[in-house]
Amino acid sequence: MVPAAYLLVAVVCGFAATLLRLPPLVGFLAAGFALGSSSLPRLEFVEVLGDLGVAVLLFTIGLKLDLRVLRRKEVAGTAVIVMTVLTGLSTLLLAGLLGLGLNLGASTPAGVVTAGFALSFSSTVVVVKLLEERDDAGSLYGRIAIGVLVLQDIAAVIYMTAASGRLPSPWAAALVALWPASKLLRKVLDRIDHGEMRALFGISMALLPGYLLFDLVGVDGDLGALVMGALFASHPAAKELSSALFTIKELLLVGFFLSIGLDGVPGTAAFALAGVLLVLLPVRSLIYTGVVRALGMRRRTSVLTGMALTAYSEFALIVVATAAGHGLLGEEWAPAVSLALALSFVVSSIVNRKPASLVEWLAGLLPDRPASALHPEEQPVSLEGVCTVVFGMGRAGRSTYTRLYADGEVGVLGIDSDASKVEALRRQGFNVLEADATDRQFWERLDEVHATKAVLAMSEPGANVRVLEWLGRSSFEGRILAIARYDDEAAALRDAGVDVVVNLYDGAGEALARAAEAA
Repeated sequence: MVPAAYLLVAVVCGFAATLLRLPPLVGFLAAGFALGSSSLPRLEFVEVLGDLGVAVLLFTIGLKLDLRVLRRKEVAGTAVIVMTVLTGLSTLLLAGLLGLGLNLGASTPAGVVTAGFALSFSSTVVVVKLLEERDDAGSLYGRIAIGVLVLQDIAAVIYMTAASGRLPSPWAAALVALWPASKLLRKVLDRIDHGEMRALFGISMALLPGYLLFDLVGVDGDLGALVMGALFASHPAAKELSSALFTIKELLLVGFFLSIGLDGVPGTAAFALAGVLLVLLPVRSLIYTGVVRALGMRRRTSVLTGMALTAYSEFALIVVATAAGHGLLGEEWAPAVSLALALSFVVSSIVNRKPASLVEWLAGLLPDRPASALHPEEQPVSLEGVCTVVFGMGRAGRSTYTRLYADGEVGVLGIDSDASKVEALRRQGFNVLEADATDRQFWERLDEVHATKAVLAMSEPGANVRVLEWLGRSSFEGRILAIARYDDEAAALRDAGVDVVVNLYDGAGEALARAAEAA
């Protein structure tokens, strides 16, 4: 009955969070602390499920990873500069608190520096969930954030390997054989039908040649899961594989969020430290924002990156626990960092839930710079001659764009936030712009050309509704057409004034019926 009690508490707390318009992970964190403080026995397999969730998460990150991104100055530069600054700042802060009498058990100078280093990381779990919810993993700020996270994770793995005192096995050199072996595995993936076998294949790759094989030769298993994902990143089915793993990954990560609080509510000193670290969150965000801005990004891109990377990393807890195990820190440090981690997740989730107004306000506070000084991908693009704008260049958007041109329309522009998709479509001759529909500067440029038709073709639930909100704030007065996957979403679009709403599945059925009639 204990597993049933765990499940009940997780469901009730997760549902309560959604009723309060908070992300479910806030409820799961609360559930973990509630379960940890109760008299229920601890279920060790909850942590195992959480570890599996993190491994699958890193595998899906690898599926979307372009290794060339890691070499770019806005990624590598941000990671190195921010980690250096935050390590120094966090170390000074911790040393000051200890000097003022904060008692967290034994603390050595090396341990304090290690804790400062751990607190310089940002949460991979929170950032990736955030980007997936917004469908922004392919956007410029999303690519910067993911690249920074990957480099931080590698730094954490290097530290834990060095701290363990054991070198990787000589067999670790054989891991390079995974690259030629992946070519064979890619052919296996080609032969697997769509459905549950794709999901099973993805989990197997993440956990067997990924996590398990790397762990057996003395290399961090999470790094192995990331590497295996990267080896499949260029496969045509990579996106489908990521989608197939989405629900499984989300369920496993519930175990991760629960496990953070299973040690129970920490003591007074831990609450004091967590409170101070919570106050440090805006400073972390500002440092990220300032560094990204200094490296040539637009104000909006800089703010979005800074806000996304605010939360402390789950790797911070692992690094601090490792330091405590080696006697560098007292036993109270891990519960304190655990509490700070949980609270930072809550703050980050709330701040990033609907950030458009906050992003616009913060971006306005940053000093302007000439367009010529911006990164090439941030240079303004002329929209002169645009009459029809298609938001979302997935299958539905591409089909709409192609049909409009076939019917003789001119001035059709496709909009998508995924840079790799935009680049591929441009090579095929599409007039496509990488842009974010919540970017005020984009709407100001669109207002100048007086477009007459907008097609909302994004298939992600809620995405078209968000774009419609921005259309309403602009001076756009043309016709609006949209697709919807669910009936309630279609009803919301109609109530908001959309002229034509097509249910995604109804549209497919009508197209099939027309094809049948013509056959």
